[in-house]
Amino acid sequence: MLHGIDVSSHQSSFDPDGLAFVFIKATEGRSYINPKQSSQAARARSAGCVVGFYHFLWPGNIAAQARYFVEKCASKQHDLLAVDWETTGSGTRASNAEKDRFIREVKKLRPTHRVMLYCNRTFWLTHDTTSYAGDGLWIADYVTAGKPRIKAKWRIHQYTDHPLDKDVADFSSKTALRTWATVSRVAHALEDLGGDDEEDRPLREDSEV
Repeated sequence: MLHGIDVSSHQSSFDPDGLAFVFIKATEGRSYINPKQSSQAARARSAGCVVGFYHFLWPGNIAAQARYFVEKCASKQHDLLAVDWETTGSGTRASNAEKDRFIREVKKLRPTHRVMLYCNRTFWLTHDTTSYAGDGLWIADYVTAGKPRIKAKWRIHQYTDHPLDKDVADFSSKTALRTWATVSRVAHALEDLGGDDEEDRPLREDSEV
């Protein structure tokens, strides 16, 4: 498994040495942009890391949020993209249908990027009803790295938030992760339409574990 981290504007500095990937918070709702995302991405790229960006989802205005994310994030071709689906600072949350729509909107707007779902184990087991995670599930469960307590297939596991958010990715090498991230427009369209790719199969096998 590969090691990585995810950061927001709260992490003014981080050490990318030895990391395979870094996810960076880009936007939230329709009004927040991480002012440090470009410098954080440059730091990760200079260390040879695969870079990803995520959007913190709020309920409502889903299409507008998707446009805001892709227009304001500092992504480059084939960077990973993700939606962060959790409880907001106001105690609300986007519905499962809104989560699904956001992922599909971003996939339409950025067809040469992998688009993933980030959520914690509680959201996956109790709020998700469709098992739709776009191109892959990024699950948060603070247990042993690589051992999240779900049965569904996952791509990335966030296993702690101390001293910052740390993750592992279920890939054999950084090259394998980069190859997976480098999806073409045609290949992505075939995956979405054909249903033969593993990412299109239902993810949910959970009742409770």
